[in-house]
Amino acid sequence: MNKEALKNLLYRMADDSLIIAHRNSEWTGLGPILEEDIAFSSIAQDKLGHALALYSLLHELGEADPDIIAFTRNEKQFFCAQLVEYPIGEYDFSLVRHFLFDTAEKIRYELLQQSSYEPLAKLAKKVSSEIKYHTFHAETWIKQLGSNGNEESKARIQSALNDVYPIAFSLFEKTSFEDAIVADGIFVGEETLQLRWVERVTSIVTASGLTLPSADYSVHYGGRNHYHTEYLQPLLDEMTVVFQIDPSAEW
Repeated sequence: MNKEALKNLLYRMADDSLIIAHRNSEWTGLGPILEEDIAFSSIAQDKLGHALALYSLLHELGEADPDIIAFTRNEKQFFCAQLVEYPIGEYDFSLVRHFLFDTAEKIRYELLQQSSYEPLAKLAKKVSSEIKYHTFHAETWIKQLGSNGNEESKARIQSALNDVYPIAFSLFEKTSFEDAIVADGIFVGEETLQLRWVERVTSIVTASGLTLPSADYSVHYGGRNHYHTEYLQPLLDEMTVVFQIDPSAEW
């Protein structure tokens, strides 16, 4: 098995989870209703746990301790997709991003249950049981604000979908390790994931009375190869400020 290819995949997944966890946590105390305040906070906690589990697998493969991996790298050392980096914006933006991201994650972890790397396959089974609640939450609100909403709610969700959908394709950006990952049976590949994601998203969006925009998605590539938006480094500075004060502290 190509160890470097495996680590590349784990870093991409872990970094996505860590950064989207931080973004989702920013809704704590700010949710439009109490239910959503709690929901985004809970989802953020789950994502952080997924990141920790993936960083722990990397540690077992010879990488640094999870805290060191998470809190000491700069933006040029991160592998996350550009989608997760953007500020939370209004609730409609965050909701659509949540829907598109978690739909992809649900499919990814379902596929990873057949991974040739047994520790990852076992983790995928556990994570899949948690993510199904994330996608249920997202799909419920997309439908509620789309087909079951009023004119304003539908217009706002459609506008957010127009903005976020093209960026979401950054999740499927390939790296130079793609062929090795597929050949070793670690993962079926980003192309298969993207095709299944588009099919699933299209079904839900159509049922919600919404329309998918055309997507010039290649302009949002770069994150998997360390080219990020202007938003990532400020997020990392904020996220790591306490750790940087005393990296050796024990809590």
